[in-house]
Amino acid sequence: MGILRTMFLKIFTWWHGATIGTALYTWRRGVRVGEDSEGNVYYRSKDGRRRWVIYNGEAEASRVPPEWHRWLHKTTDVPPSEAPLPVKPWEKPHRPNPTGTPAAHFPPGSLARGAELGAVRPLYEPWRPE
Repeated sequence: MGILRTMFLKIFTWWHGATIGTALYTWRRGVRVGEDSEGNVYYRSKDGRRRWVIYNGEAEASRVPPEWHRWLHKTTDVPPSEAPLPVKPWEKPHRPNPTGTPAAHFPPGSLARGAELGAVRPLYEPWRPE
């Protein structure tokens, strides 16, 4: 049953990794360039015109680290696998977008925090003419 489910997902869905078409295109015309810490694999075409990523799991663009994003969008020609960027002391490690997860930010008074409607006072005092 597991193999059938995997094949079904590969044929009909794009958000669980590469589809059959993308896998064939990658096999035929792609050159593997590198892999990031999340297991996403990066490719370029043999002529160097196109660059793409095959996600490890769900296809979520915020899972691409900044150094690979830079390479994918042709800001640099050298991939991070060949010349990694020096880590600055003020940099934090890459974190995917947490929207829609329990780690998402909920402001004070948010109904998602369990606050009641109107329970939080306004953050400003409106101007009223005399």
